[in-house]
Amino acid sequence: GHKGLVVISIVFLYSNATMFIHKSPPKIPEVHIPEEPLLQLASGLGIEINRGFSSLRDIASGRDLKKFLSAIFGLWVLSILGGCCSFLTLAYIALVILFTVPLLYDKYEDKVDSYGEKAMAELKKQYDVLDAKVLSKIPRGPLENKKKD
Repeated sequence: GHKGLVVISIVFLYSNATMFIHKSPPKIPEVHIPEEPLLQLASGLGIEINRGFSSLRDIASGRDLKKFLSAIFGLWVLSILGGCCSFLTLAYIALVILFTVPLLYDKYEDKVDSYGEKAMAELKKQYDVLDAKVLSKIPRGPLENKKKD
């Protein structure tokens, strides 16, 4: 922040001082960003934002129970972590995780995959139990009629 302010002030003063000492002012190149890459970036970003909004709508409307439960769980974990430490600490932890997890996965890929498969099988069993005991007993009649109209 301050370094940029100092640099631009020095260039400004030098450019104006060259008139008094009869030297040519410094040549500052013109910076131009092509329009096409910016349009592609904006288009891609817009698609991802719309996809996120669609996912949020599905979660909020109750169309996808798995997404809803995972969002609730994720927000719950974030609230617990947020109560324990500051935002900067969370950002630092996230940065460390983002740089170390891929390396650890590359090193122990076979073990991680086998544990992941076991965990997914167990989660599927637990979800099937939840579906059989709770979710299947929730009446869904009126919503199905509205969708057909």
